[in-house]
Amino acid sequence: MKGYTKPLIVIFLVLLADQVLKTWIKTHMNLGDEFNIIGEWFIIHFTENNGMAFGMEFGGEYGKLALSLFRILAVGGIGYGLHYLIKHKYHRGLILNVALIFAGALGNIIDSVFYGKIYGYETWFHGRVVDMLYFPIAKGHFPSWIPIWGGDEFVFFRPVFNLADAAISVGVILILIFQKNYFKEDVKDEVSINSEIVED
Repeated sequence: MKGYTKPLIVIFLVLLADQVLKTWIKTHMNLGDEFNIIGEWFIIHFTENNGMAFGMEFGGEYGKLALSLFRILAVGGIGYGLHYLIKHKYHRGLILNVALIFAGALGNIIDSVFYGKIYGYETWFHGRVVDMLYFPIAKGHFPSWIPIWGGDEFVFFRPVFNLADAAISVGVILILIFQKNYFKEDVKDEVSINSEIVED
């Protein structure tokens, strides 16, 4: 179990927080209800989506089933990758970020697979993902001279998401930011191996 403890703690805490919040939202709010946390720019807004992260859709009954099955396969692949990284002693930061991605993906799978049946509105694998975090930090209208969108309202940041989406995004962003640190040891190993081959 050495090396697995911290990633498992990260996965457990993300899943616990994600599912507790989603369950509270489902049992205490009606679809479309909202309340402000911090002024007008941090709002809890209850919505659900049939598709992917941040409210994106993948349409139709069969599309929903395909997406749920794809998510399960993807989480299986991420789980195997996480095991591989731990087993081969990759950078601790990389491992923890992959654990975040794994936990987020698993959190949304729970909604997709079980929520439809648990809450009585659909069959297995056809549940809707619960979203609630809304950050309309800036609102306004596009200037009238802008083509197509001139005069239309804009909101930044418009998507409504959940803790699982946030965990995935944070994990991916941190990997992109710190990739040189995470993979520099592998680069050094490659250089040393190549130099040994040249010397031989």
